[in-house]
Amino acid sequence: MNQGRENKQRIIEVSEDDLPLHCPMPRHADWSAHPRVYLPIETSGEALCPYCGTLYRLKGRPSGGHH
Repeated sequence: MNQGRENKQRIIEVSEDDLPLHCPMPRHADWSAHPRVYLPIETSGEALCPYCGTLYRLKGRPSGGHH
């Protein structure tokens, strides 16, 4: 059994300034770990990356001013 590696889900809080949300984000050390995928977070306030399993949580609610 591999006890040195734990399966921990990464949770990242994002703000309206990060929208439209995509993973990986340029500021992350693993920004080139997988293809960029855009994640719909505006409706539910959370989005899970299908590639790496990172869970994104939106702080507050979007004002609708992003594009």
